[in-house]
Amino acid sequence: MKVLAKMKMGCMDLLFPPVCGSCGVRLAVGSPAKLCPDCTSNIRFLREPLCPICGMEQLDRPGGHGHLCGACLTTPPSYDLARSLVRYETAVRQLVHKLKFGGDTSVAGALADLALRADLSLFADCHVIVPVPLHRLRLRGRGLNQAAVLARLFFAGRERTILPDGLIRVRNTVAQTELRGIDRRKNLKNAFRLNRSFQPDRSIVCLVDDVFTTGTTVEACSRVLKNHGAREVRVITLARASMTGGGR
Repeated sequence: MKVLAKMKMGCMDLLFPPVCGSCGVRLAVGSPAKLCPDCTSNIRFLREPLCPICGMEQLDRPGGHGHLCGACLTTPPSYDLARSLVRYETAVRQLVHKLKFGGDTSVAGALADLALRADLSLFADCHVIVPVPLHRLRLRGRGLNQAAVLARLFFAGRERTILPDGLIRVRNTVAQTELRGIDRRKNLKNAFRLNRSFQPDRSIVCLVDDVFTTGTTVEACSRVLKNHGAREVRVITLARASMTGGGR
């Protein structure tokens, strides 16, 4: 049976040659890799020292312990901590764009490999996992919510604790990438509400999104969760964008 399985896999590789999930270059037949060596080498995981709250890398303190960044010190966010797996750079950006805008779930294998290499122990005791929601019109257009896909990849085996509709996006807002600073916050004012069937009272909630840029989206969601009794909100995103000058 093992021989037949290998033959079947070999035939599939010949008919549908494996390609890198990010750049699309052809991979060796039979290779278990989901990314080519070049893309793999260009993916950089976030490492300590990090801001204990927002998880921003503190490159000026190599080998040291993280301290509160200026933004978290002066304006503490509603969430209790945020962490990202990798930097939002070329190879990761291509994976996210294929999933987010192309509905290409073939990148799931590469994303799952990244999740397996990450330390998610800070989220082990979360009671419930809530993906950042899309508005129903945007969800209809894309066909999937990338945050919900990532939640299932990050927490494989914990599907029963994932609530894809725990939060509802009630306003179809302009994409955050088109806005800056205060306009981002105004854009998301009253954009989210809690699903009436979800009561986060005293729960530790894990909030999942694809990219942490300024933190405005997860801040808005966290505020709703905290206002409805969540004890803690811990944010996990696949990637973190580099912000010149630091802060959220």
